[in-house]
Amino acid sequence: MKVVLTIAGSDSGGGAGIQADLKTFAAHGVHGASAITAITAQNSVHVLEVFALEPRLVVAQIEAVTSDMTVAAAKTGMLANRGIVEAVAAAVRRLRIPHLVVDPVMVAKGGDSLLDAGAVRAYVEALLPAAAVVTPNLPEAAALLGRPVRTLEEMRGAARDLQRLGPGAVVVKGGHLEGDAVDVFFDGQRMEELSVPRIATANTHGTGCTFAAAVAARLGRGDALLDAVRGAKEFVTAAIRASYKVGSGPGPVDPIAGCR
Repeated sequence: MKVVLTIAGSDSGGGAGIQADLKTFAAHGVHGASAITAITAQNSVHVLEVFALEPRLVVAQIEAVTSDMTVAAAKTGMLANRGIVEAVAAAVRRLRIPHLVVDPVMVAKGGDSLLDAGAVRAYVEALLPAAAVVTPNLPEAAALLGRPVRTLEEMRGAARDLQRLGPGAVVVKGGHLEGDAVDVFFDGQRMEELSVPRIATANTHGTGCTFAAAVAARLGRGDALLDAVRGAKEFVTAAIRASYKVGSGPGPVDPIAGCR
């Protein structure tokens, strides 16, 4: 059984964060381990409170897992602040954790901030160079680069410039654009556009977490990088198609449906 590690925050509403990651890992037939970075009090409408763990405790969780299990891949989600970003980057390098997928979570679906302002620079300087692939949406790509990313052409440029910062590859996700859902993949040589028809639903909570976790699971199982990204795109599309409403706000996607 392959082991895949999520390093992310806990979503008390169950739609995103480690909850979405572990469901996605299970759907892919891999064993999910976790290192929790922060506890959020949130529901489908708002993030009400966030408590970030001490970086040393985040690292202790990573060390506990890797000292006992062979981790085949890992992904990061909400890292909350600069100290955690830097500590995770150092631990990934020191422990030689392979196939790191970095989902640079910055803002919750409802618009609440999930990352302190000083952490963006730490992503660029410390974590992106340790990543096999980074998976920003348009606002996250814009924050990392310090410029707007609003069109398909700007997505292509963002993918090139983010890849120059050190990750093996970049997937700029175009879910915020109108029309078909187009993502741009770039690995320094190949530029690929991955497009599917947009699904008309407001229930998209956990989409980014589920996509990144699916990429990590597929890399852990041995897929080549572009194959893992393509497969994850198909998986998350099925998860969005099966999404459902459980509260007053946007409901979650269904990772379990992604492998049916």
